[in-house]
Amino acid sequence: MKELDGKVAFVTGGVSGIGLGIAKTLLDEGMTVAVSYMREAHRDMAMEVLRSVPGANVHAFKLDVTDRQNMQAVADEIERDLGPVDLLCNNAGVNIFGPMDSASFDDWDWVLDVNLGGTINGTVCFVPRMRDRRRGHVVNVGSMACFISGPHAGVYTTAKAGVRGLTECLRYSLARHNVGVSLLCPGLTDSNIHQAEQNRPGKYARSGYEPTAEAALHLKSDVLSLGMSPEEVGRKTVDAVKRGDFYIFTHPEFHEDMHELCSAILGALPDGEAEPQRAAFEQSRRERYRRALNPD
Repeated sequence: MKELDGKVAFVTGGVSGIGLGIAKTLLDEGMTVAVSYMREAHRDMAMEVLRSVPGANVHAFKLDVTDRQNMQAVADEIERDLGPVDLLCNNAGVNIFGPMDSASFDDWDWVLDVNLGGTINGTVCFVPRMRDRRRGHVVNVGSMACFISGPHAGVYTTAKAGVRGLTECLRYSLARHNVGVSLLCPGLTDSNIHQAEQNRPGKYARSGYEPTAEAALHLKSDVLSLGMSPEEVGRKTVDAVKRGDFYIFTHPEFHEDMHELCSAILGALPDGEAEPQRAAFEQSRRERYRRALNPD
């Protein structure tokens, strides 16, 4: 999508953090921008920021991304009132920090339902419309956790790994329909994800962790505050969309991690020659996949 001016974008969770940074950049590009929110306080603060952009045409919709009926209703309302969505950004996300062996079913359900389920719901409600119009672009917000795992964000990492797999496959499905797809994998960002527990619905209340105000303050002041600004992540994301990039890596500090990961994977592959029929089958698969990405 080289030209964004005058088109319509929808950013889930677009009233704070990375979503807000992306929404602001899209307004700078001249798009009409719809954002979703859960809490009125976040909406009000965000709209003040977003409306400060000269000529801003921005609209807020209350949405729980885990609610499929709500998502469908918002999709219908945006299309009716603002026009067809040309850029969908599935951004809304939550996190829990702590060892996986302490996580309850509710912890798993909450994080998976928002991060992965919300992306699925956005895909089902918006993408077929793009496909049928043969235009548009989808940005799914993953994380460096899609590639780099650790001991204290296992539930989140599981969800974001699912987003990665979904997005890599979606790219193949939509290429022939002239719809672009990107996977955004930011690193540490100065966001408000430490406040995620404030939006946790009662149906997910039974947590295996004991979140405290002190822990949230530590996360914000000692960890998140070191991160890249959401505005910089937003600008890098939008520039990548305009170029048509699939993978969007915003943080340069992960070269060593990625090199170690790729080297370990390649090193684990067995030596020797594959059975000829299997080798021929996989070569045929590779050729089909390449053609799918380049249908013309």
